[in-house]
Amino acid sequence: MSDFLLLGFSQHPEQQPLLFGLFLAMYLVTMLGNLLIILAISSDPHLHTPMYFFLANLSFTDTCFSCTIVPKVLLNIHTQHYTISHTGCLVQMFFFMELALLDDFLLAVMAYDRYIAICLPLHYTTIMGPQRCLLLLAASWLSSHLLAFSLCLLMSQFSFCASHAIPHFFCDLPLLKLACSDTHIFQLMMFAEAALSGVVPLTCVLVSYAHIIHTILRIPSAGGKHKVFSTCGSHLTVVTLFYGTVFLVYFQPSSSYSADTGVVASVVYTMVTPMLNPFIYSLRNRDMKGALWRLLG
Repeated sequence: MSDFLLLGFSQHPEQQPLLFGLFLAMYLVTMLGNLLIILAISSDPHLHTPMYFFLANLSFTDTCFSCTIVPKVLLNIHTQHYTISHTGCLVQMFFFMELALLDDFLLAVMAYDRYIAICLPLHYTTIMGPQRCLLLLAASWLSSHLLAFSLCLLMSQFSFCASHAIPHFFCDLPLLKLACSDTHIFQLMMFAEAALSGVVPLTCVLVSYAHIIHTILRIPSAGGKHKVFSTCGSHLTVVTLFYGTVFLVYFQPSSSYSADTGVVASVVYTMVTPMLNPFIYSLRNRDMKGALWRLLG
């Protein structure tokens, strides 16, 4: 089989112009917002700290993540031509998995950074030095690359002899249902990698915030509590949005799952979340707002 059909939005032809305009607007806002975050951090010496270093990388990841999904969706809607080649499908799936996993790892690293800054402030500059930051970033990139590559390499060996219509708007796990090869090894490998790439970072986030909340509760003044918590409020909001949409997409019970629900949840996960991240970090952060004003000025 040389081509697949991405049928995520083809069932509603009367909504095509509205969807095209909506997705294009979201894509442009995502690109502009994340690029402004990267430029503001790179141009302002006051923001050359570990927290903003990881934030710039998160914005870069969100930018690449949107470029992996949205342009193909816009092209399909505009041309009413919903095909994607077998090779193109695997390539899209690889970059989607890699960048989603990288988002996951970066959020865990940022939680660890906030834990050190709030719970061990006197050791922060020693622990979170430039070499440690680069090592954490390199480990995140390498881990996400190896996990995504191993799954896509295994999927490239599958034969597809069922219907070539994918009830989704990009190549994701529904592609597995079209395979006529034995997928048990792939599923076992996928569950093992999900445990490694999902449980471990989420545990890191939860443990870090448990220590952070414990430290905040020991601060006597209400103003001090608010000041300390404000430094990690934006990150906590992004973490909640990220994991909330991931669980909505991939952990629904099969009895209540429907293709339309999966498509809507995936739109939130792949388009809305990367668009909102720059606003969450810039609107809730006085340093970021100041850097953006100086950049635009």
